[in-house]
Amino acid sequence: MTEPSPLLQPGWRDTARTINGLSLHVVEAGRPGDPLLVLLHGFPEFWWAWRHQITPLAEAGFHVVVPDMRGYNSSDAPQEVGAYDLDTLAADVVALGDAYGAGRFHLVGHDWGAVIGWWVAARHPERIGRAVLMDGPHPDIWARQVRRHPTQALRSTYVAFFQLPWLPEASLGSFDFAGLRTMMQGSGGPKTFEPGALDRYAEAWAHPGSLTAMLNYYRALRERPARGEPARLAPPTLILWAGEDSFLERHVAEAGLALCDDGRLEIVEGASHWLHLEQPDRINRRIVAFLSGEG
Repeated sequence: MTEPSPLLQPGWRDTARTINGLSLHVVEAGRPGDPLLVLLHGFPEFWWAWRHQITPLAEAGFHVVVPDMRGYNSSDAPQEVGAYDLDTLAADVVALGDAYGAGRFHLVGHDWGAVIGWWVAARHPERIGRAVLMDGPHPDIWARQVRRHPTQALRSTYVAFFQLPWLPEASLGSFDFAGLRTMMQGSGGPKTFEPGALDRYAEAWAHPGSLTAMLNYYRALRERPARGEPARLAPPTLILWAGEDSFLERHVAEAGLALCDDGRLEIVEGASHWLHLEQPDRINRRIVAFLSGEG
């Protein structure tokens, strides 16, 4: 077991869980036995992405479990691209629920965490109570929306760049991850990341093999087989979408909503892609209300 993370706050605890043959670092809060709530971070964050959500959600009565997803921070980082296909990433989430003895659990995801959340809810609906998905596309409609909307294609050029071999690592990882720091700062507001926050992220990116593993999420998209009809979601689903997202346009959220049997879409005006960092009180209230069945 590694030393406890210095980022832990009172009431938070971390551990390592063996999930699908890998060691995943997990932070949790709240009482075991309360409804399980899994929070999935996006690129290029790690569990600390949810620093404004963990305590409020635990205090609202949830057993909050926040993994470093495979490849990130203190979790194992296999280097082969095939280790990051969507079925495998979804299986990690289901296995995490198994590890905590939860037949059903709630799921909240942002960015890549939302992409995975869409897929878990679509492929394993019997395991999901309710899902909150923030600023991440349904994987079955993503390419279609890019083709149909030239402005979205322009916003998504980084996805093609990330799929190249070795060059993204060289570009993003040089000069203490200056490229990644610039990407995050440029896509948020002046107060999105508190002083020192990007240094915390850089410490996570510097783990051996992590940067390649993080990029392999994108590289695995090239190997994803073509599908027929997009997969639908049966669990109740709330889509929270930033009004000022510089990466994703609203039609991406609307196309995902059309695939939900019981879904709703709310636009968070005045927020960038990092809405959970910029408007945490509003986001926390909506998560709690929705997961509690109150709206």
